[in-house]
Amino acid sequence: MPHNFFVPHHIAATQDDLAGNGEIGRYVFMPGSDGRAKEIASHFQKTTTKEHPRGHNVYLGTLTANKQKIDVAAVSSGMGCPSTEIIVHELFHLGVKRFLRVGTAGILKPGLIKTGDIINVQASVRDENTTRQYAPVEVPAVASLEFVSSCLIAAERLKLSKHVRTGTVHCKSSLYARELAAGPRAQENQAYLKLLAECGVLATEMETATLFIQSQLYNYQLMQRGEGNAFHVRAGAVLAIIGHFEENATADLAVENSIQIALETVKTLAVQEILG
Repeated sequence: MPHNFFVPHHIAATQDDLAGNGEIGRYVFMPGSDGRAKEIASHFQKTTTKEHPRGHNVYLGTLTANKQKIDVAAVSSGMGCPSTEIIVHELFHLGVKRFLRVGTAGILKPGLIKTGDIINVQASVRDENTTRQYAPVEVPAVASLEFVSSCLIAAERLKLSKHVRTGTVHCKSSLYARELAAGPRAQENQAYLKLLAECGVLATEMETATLFIQSQLYNYQLMQRGEGNAFHVRAGAVLAIIGHFEENATADLAVENSIQIALETVKTLAVQEILG
């Protein structure tokens, strides 16, 4: 349940803003940038904006599925786990229990994964330090099955299944050193990513680990308080493969497709949870 005493410092939304869908709360889309949050919100109906000086503007609106209204929102997580941790924490303590990251990722398995693909994330390698402040590294960062399965259904409905790969991604603290081999540890970092690829990890990004770990911890806390399934926290991620900063039509289409899949994923899950 929302914490009545909680005051967020990085977003301007209130508990009332984020309420909706009965007692579930709004479904929240979390891209890395405010520009993409605004783009996602362009697909909402009845959109209003709660602006914040830090750029984590909250876009409120609705989607429609089965002729019924679904309350939704979009807000940027910022870049990396430390920023994501702050926004997820504030959203949860304002009552949010449904999180869907909509982002981008780099390739780890050339040949199997290519620019233009979409990753439906099942789990995340915790190669960052933020989540270690919450849980030992042996605890896996896992997406909610409900989001993973809803994404597969959404991709099929949109006839985009051939572009979707479901699996594990790598979540890192450093873009330029860890992924792009900047600095004196380049060979070590390249070898590490090669090892991950050989272990079946599909792509690399910077936010999923903390989203999943925080969601798992919040979910446990709610269950300990005896709250029912509708109150359980659920999180997922849909990532567009854009390669290494590739600016081309294929990368742009991947981003567009990821947004369409994310929107349809939320509609699919909402039909099961609140409209079924």
